[in-house]
Amino acid sequence: MYNDALAARKDARKGGLPYPKSADLQKLVITAAKKTAGRAWLSSVGVDPLIQSLRDLDTACRNFFDSVSGKRAGRPVGLPRFKSKRDNRQSLRFTRNGFRTRGNGKLNLAKIGDVRVKWSRALPTDPSSVTIVLDPAGRYHASFVV
Repeated sequence: MYNDALAARKDARKGGLPYPKSADLQKLVITAAKKTAGRAWLSSVGVDPLIQSLRDLDTACRNFFDSVSGKRAGRPVGLPRFKSKRDNRQSLRFTRNGFRTRGNGKLNLAKIGDVRVKWSRALPTDPSSVTIVLDPAGRYHASFVV
């Protein structure tokens, strides 16, 4: 989704059009992609991680423009780049509506179901989001924002 949205933004820029807004990108990239034969599998994925990837692109673009205009402190930030399929860092993020922690120690993820978790410690409060990361060794890690 990130790469498709970035391509749509670059195409709009080459055509002399303004950048598409987030709602337009969601319709163009997510909804339209689910209707194609090659991307029908996206219907089996929860919508929350797909929208989060578009939000990540918005943040990257905002950081670039703030860096160019001088609003952003620190080193200059470059234009967002396409993500590689061969990169071994894979992750997906669920916001509050996309996951639940169960009383039996399991984590319920939208459209995935209950996942067994080995907790390193108890959560102090209800988390606002969870990021699931696949490391190069094939292990999954859940990182909560509380």
